[in-house]
This record gives sequence, C-alpha cells and structure tokens, in this order.
Amino acid sequence: MFALTESIVAVLPRMKCPHRIEPHQIQGLDFIHIFPVVQWLVKKAIETREEMGDYIRSFSISQFNKSHKMPEDELFEKGKEKSLETLSNVKDVYKPQRKYRRHDVDKLKDEETRVQSTLLEYGRQYGVSHVDKDQKESAAKKKGLLPGMTKDTVDDEDDAEAEEERIKALMSGMSAMEMKEGKVAASAVGSLVGLKSQEIQKIASEFAQKQAEREQTEKQERQGGVQQHKRITTALKKQIEAQQSKYDELSAKHKQLYSAYVETKEMLDKVQEESNKIDQEMEEIDQIENSENQGILQTLRALVAKNESLKKQEQEFKAQCKEEMAKLKQNIEKLKEEGNEADSEDKERVTLIDKQYNADKEKLHKIRLLLAKKNREIAALQRKIDEVPSRAELSQYQRRFVELYNQVASKHIETKQFFTLYNTLEDTKTYLNKEVQLLNSIHDNFQTAMSSPANKEAFLKQFEQIVEGVKQNKAKAEKKKQEEKMKRDQLSDQHQDLIEKQRLYFKTVKEFKEECRKNEILLSKLRSG
Repeated sequence: MFALTESIVAVLPRMKCPHRIEPHQIQGLDFIHIFPVVQWLVKKAIETREEMGDYIRSFSISQFNKSHKMPEDELFEKGKEKSLETLSNVKDVYKPQRKYRRHDVDKLKDEETRVQSTLLEYGRQYGVSHVDKDQKESAAKKKGLLPGMTKDTVDDEDDAEAEEERIKALMSGMSAMEMKEGKVAASAVGSLVGLKSQEIQKIASEFAQKQAEREQTEKQERQGGVQQHKRITTALKKQIEAQQSKYDELSAKHKQLYSAYVETKEMLDKVQEESNKIDQEMEEIDQIENSENQGILQTLRALVAKNESLKKQEQEFKAQCKEEMAKLKQNIEKLKEEGNEADSEDKERVTLIDKQYNADKEKLHKIRLLLAKKNREIAALQRKIDEVPSRAELSQYQRRFVELYNQVASKHIETKQFFTLYNTLEDTKTYLNKEVQLLNSIHDNFQTAMSSPANKEAFLKQFEQIVEGVKQNKAKAEKKKQEEKMKRDQLSDQHQDLIEKQRLYFKTVKEFKEECRKNEILLSKLRSG
C-alpha cells in the first residue's frame, strides 16, 4: 500500500498537477488535501476524453471504411464511371472553337489590341463598354442610386459607339474559318489607365517648367552679387518648400489613384467572370427554352424584374429613413438646447443628489475598508485553525510515533543484548585467564614442591587456599545471579502491569471514538432538524 501511494505521489508532478500531496496523507485519509487532487484528475480525464474523442471517432471510421462500404458509397462507385464519361463528353462539346483567323498579326503592335483580336477570333461577345457600364451601375448601387441613373450615361453611350467602331476595324482583317456568322465584341483593360493620363501629363509639364525656372535662377546667381544671391536663395528655398508640399500632395493623390485603379481592375475581372457565367447561363436557357417551359421562364423573368423593383424600393426606403433620422436628430438637439435653458431648478436638485451620492460613496468606501479588515482577521484565524491538526492527522502522527518508538525500542534491546553478551564474554575471558595462570603456576612449582616434605606441605596449604578462594568467588557469582533473577522477576511483573494498562488504554480510546461518532451523528441530526 505504501509503495502504491508513493507511485501516485511521484506521477502527479509529471502530469503537471497544481496540487501537492504526501503518501501519509493518502494513507491517513486526509480528505481536505485529497479532494482537490481527485477533482483535478476528474477534470483532466474529461478534457482528455473530449480531445481524443474526435480523433478516435475518425480513426474508427477510417478502419471501418478499409473493409466495409455503405450503400451510398456503393451507389456512388457504380455511377462514377458514367458520370466521368458524361463530364468528358460535355467538355468536348463546349470546348472553345476558333471561328475567325487574322492574317496580319504582325501589324498589331499594341498588347491590348492583340488580346482583343484574339478574343474576337474565338467569338467573345462583350467588350469594355459593357463592363464599364456594369461597373458604374454596381458603384451606383453602393452609393444608394438606382441602376441607369449615373452621371456619365451620355459618356457611356459615346464609349460604346467608339468600341463598336474599333471592333468593326479589327473584324475587317479577319476571315471566317467555317463560314459561320456570329456576334463579336472586345475588352480593353488599358482604358482604365487612360482615364488618368491627362492628369499625369499635366504634372509632368509643371515639373519640367519648374526645373527650367530653377536652372535660370542658378544662372542668374552666378552672374549677380552676394546680396542678390542670398535673396534668390531664400526665394528658391520658399519655392522648393512649396514644390515639395505640392509633390507630397501629388504623390498621395497618385497613390490614391493607383489604389483606385487596382480596385477597378479587380472589379473589372470579377464583372468579366460574372458576365461569362451569365452568357453561359443565357445560352443554357436558350437551349432549354421550348413551348413546354416557356411559361415557366416568363414567370421567372417576371420574378426577377419584381426582385429588381423591390431592391429599388428598398434603396429608396433606406434613403428616406436616413433623411427622417437626420430630421429627428435635429429635433433632439433643439429639445436638448431648450431643456438646458429651463433646468435651473433641476440643477440644484442634481447638486443635492450629487452631494448625497458622494457622502454615500464615502460611507460605502469606509464600510468596504472595515469589511476588508474583518476579512483579513478571518483569514488569519482560518490559517491558525488550519495549523491545528485534525483528528485524522493526530491519529496519523500517533501511528507514526508508535512505529518510531517500536523501532527505537527494538534497536535499544538489540544494543543492550550486545552489551550484555560482551560483558559476559569479557568475564569468561578473565576467569579463563586466571585459570590458565593458576595452572601454569601449579605446573611450574610442582617439581620444587615435591623435592622436600616441607615444601610439599606448603604447596598443599597454598593449593587449599586457592581452592577456598575459588569457592568464595563461586558463592559471590551465585549470589549475584540470584539478585539478577529477582530483578528480572520484578521487571516481568511491572511489564505485565503495563501491558494490562495499555490494553485498558486502547479499550478506553476505542470507546471514546465510538462516543465521538455518536456525538457527531446527534449533532448532525440536531442541525438538520
């Protein structure tokens, strides 16, 4: 169990868990510290399941598609070849076909003219005038005007006539390839650049004129005196500053015109794409139209016209709403001005209200400060309460202290046994050394003692004294043994008494815990009641 809790504690930092926990807290069921960790683990599991859910679902679908097919997939596979064949046939039927050929291609030096001529050879029907008209109508719609109500309507008609003459001139140098007649048109992108060519030429002429004046003034400076040189220099500096400001304005205007040109070109491309789509749809409608669906097509045309009229009405309604909104804003401003003149009494009331508001606000600030102070005191008391160990922690500490005491006691007993063994062996060694010395002395003096009867009697008396000393030592050892035995019996009796007291202590603690549990149950019932 302890190894499992250590493994859990070691894995939590690897999972980037913001909460820390110790093994003894898990074993001691310290729910105050365990609950945040369990809550975080549940959230982590839910997030992981959400992240991996789509991936597992797509993986399972891909594994299913490897060996199985849905009925829709089988129908798709059956009709795929036929659809591809039909698509290729349609592409072959509607691929671009060359209707005319130009013989004097080398005479066309302008890129725009060559592009327009190539489009005419393949039967392109719309030119630049149609595109410009569509662009202006779309711009008029953005500004809130109705289609066909732009300011340059007359200019558009002149451009259309010039475009038709240009197309006729290009068509005069072509010959039909298969003697088929068709309507032709052209597009000119470069005309957009030509719209601003006059302004560019005007700026260039002004720049050349100013440069000539500057050269002339420099020539006069070389010929004149110092004062004239200074006067001309100041004048030229002023002119340079003025020209620099003009240049800045012109460069900003040029940037605006270039950006407008780019936007217009992009709009032209979009309109051309839409025009091509409309041409294709019109051709398809012309092919589909017959006596059966002619009524449906007329209904569709009427609905389209009705849609256009509704759009016009919507734009008119928006413009009318804007006008009414402007009038209402003016009326509101007038009413505000009139109200400011007749609000002297209200101002006094407002000042009183402001004073009351400021007083209440200051009072609220003081109350908030007191509340913050009380909160700090509560937090300090809460920290002190948290520092006091709970019952589970106390039981855990008690268990750990008991384990530590048992380890120290076992180590103390083992050390005491070693000391006792050492003392016993040391005494045995001492007695053995004395015995060896005695035997050696007897062996050394035995020959001399047996040489005469007097020496023999002295030797025997000495030997009897040695035996008497050994007996006395033996008696002392026996007495000491009896004393130690009595001490052991007394300590054994004390140990039995302590064991009985310990048993009574554990029994009392168990009964106390049971009573505490009953007390908590009764308190919970009283609170709920």
